[in-house]
Amino acid sequence: MQEPPLLLLLYLLLQRRAGPQGDMAGRWDEAQRAAWLRQYYTQRQKRLMTLLIARRRRTSCYFYPRAWPSIRNADWWERVVMKEFRPQDWLEKFRMSKETFFYVCNQLRPGLAHHGAHFHSTLPLEKRVAVALWHLATNVEYQTISPLFGVGPATVQTCVREVSYAVVLLLKPLYLRLPNEKELENMVRIFRARWGFPHCIGALDSLHIPINPPLRLSADYCNGQGWHSILTQATVDGLGQFWDVSTAFPGSMENSAVLESSSLWVLAKEGRLCPNPPKHFMGKAQKYVLLGDATYPLQDWILKPYQEDEKLTQRQLQFNYRLKRAHSVIENAFLRLKARWQILLKCDDCSLELLPTLVLACCILHNVCEAHDNPFNEEWLEGTEPTELPKPCQPAPASMEDGRAEQVRELMCQYFETCGEG
Repeated sequence: MQEPPLLLLLYLLLQRRAGPQGDMAGRWDEAQRAAWLRQYYTQRQKRLMTLLIARRRRTSCYFYPRAWPSIRNADWWERVVMKEFRPQDWLEKFRMSKETFFYVCNQLRPGLAHHGAHFHSTLPLEKRVAVALWHLATNVEYQTISPLFGVGPATVQTCVREVSYAVVLLLKPLYLRLPNEKELENMVRIFRARWGFPHCIGALDSLHIPINPPLRLSADYCNGQGWHSILTQATVDGLGQFWDVSTAFPGSMENSAVLESSSLWVLAKEGRLCPNPPKHFMGKAQKYVLLGDATYPLQDWILKPYQEDEKLTQRQLQFNYRLKRAHSVIENAFLRLKARWQILLKCDDCSLELLPTLVLACCILHNVCEAHDNPFNEEWLEGTEPTELPKPCQPAPASMEDGRAEQVRELMCQYFETCGEG
């Protein structure tokens, strides 16, 4: 009659001993599960990073916070960018220093503050500017940028549009405007000191920006090389900073036709590109000049090289050399512009209506970076000149040539023969 109680006691004793082990095993399983989940989400984030890198358009145009793959996207801006980014990180990700970034944000605040109600409460003005700069710098799709900042693709598109408009509205009067008379004189000194070309206030050229064929007027945007583009005409000073930009012309237009349709042509004809009366050069009153290539007409305010197929004198060859060397300042400026803001390498996500604002915003931001002495990474230049998209080039028609301009070019030849150095 004692066996059942004894068996019961033994059973209860075994259960008591097994209890802590069972609890421990349960806790061990929970710890294992938590470790597995951490590993799973870390690997998931790494796979997302790999996918994003694989989808980038070019080898040098995409950046991701490699050192923090396990940080959730929603926290990346607050916990990583704002607290842990080093100076080089700001430069690589946003193409400008941290100080310049917050300067731009403060300048844009009056134009962007009233849009705050359109965004989620966790998307501050600085984050909106960061989203827009990331797109302009990398040229990746809205859908790719979206998970990086923890926002939707539509929000990325809105950030790009509204920040671009704000840049043009608020920064253009400061960084992209017609110089006054004193500033023009300073530009002449800089051009002469840096490039050895006298009486010059800038270099003139155009930039073809590839686009997808538009649904309407597709033939108008197909340039002479057979690819679709919009055309931007720009003028830079001796430091490579833009001071006149006319953009969004159809790619089929020639440089001479764009010039005649631009505000620069009107300013020159009104005499607003030089003092009144003009300053003296080589003993004669002479307008300040711009330097162009063979696609522009020879004017008393635009100089271009002598045709190479002609039998040129030594002084004419010297003039061509000097002009081409000085004209390279705008070629370098275009390269730096596209390297910083690689959206200009191919505008896919942007509508034709937004393109003029976007191009202007990139030119203005280029000037901001240059004026604030932000470093330029030469590695950004990789891939900025696709060999399959050569620049269209059509000489200016003879009907646009100004007969008096030949005297100006001859005057320059005399200067280089008697006074020029280098």
